[in-house]
Amino acid sequence: MSLRLYLIRHGETEWSLSGRHTGVTEVPLTARGEERARGLAPILREVGFARVLASPRLRARQTCELAGLAGAAEIEPNLAEWDYGDYEGRRSLDIWKERPGWEIFRDGCPGGETPAEASDRADRLLLSLRATEGNVALFTHGHFGRVLAVRWIGLPVIDGRRFAFDAASIGVLGYDPGHPDAPVVALWNEGPAERVGGRSSQS
Repeated sequence: MSLRLYLIRHGETEWSLSGRHTGVTEVPLTARGEERARGLAPILREVGFARVLASPRLRARQTCELAGLAGAAEIEPNLAEWDYGDYEGRRSLDIWKERPGWEIFRDGCPGGETPAEASDRADRLLLSLRATEGNVALFTHGHFGRVLAVRWIGLPVIDGRRFAFDAASIGVLGYDPGHPDAPVVALWNEGPAERVGGRSSQS
């Protein structure tokens, strides 16, 4: 069985709901976030994982637990969210007032990670996993999950801005069955209301 990576973004928090950039700040899931995380359990239960890795942040660990995989989880520091540095806790709308046109995937964050640093971190993690056989669950975050997706398929970090990644949603990174050396995004941004084996029921 070839490697398939299941990227799972943590459930909703008060900060994610309000658009505040949440890197190292420990913010718990909202009640709705907990409910959506529980909704992932029946989907993930059917998959069967060779490994389960979780970001050290509370919101990711809570999501992993509510999704029923905490017992097998290893904490992986490289799954932590983008380091927002001076922009921690701030909203993009407010940052744009003093820095028009700011784009995290191009500009990074002062006092935090640059796009190159986030890319390198994703590459290190992906390289460490490529020899793994089977399915691997990765409980991670919105921005860094998108970095992982684009680096898996060999795109630059700037292209992460084209991938929406909702709270408590799943993306699957794998290989094209017809071209087993070609990494692909096999599924993206599926929530607990949909099945991971097919397309969303919503248009």
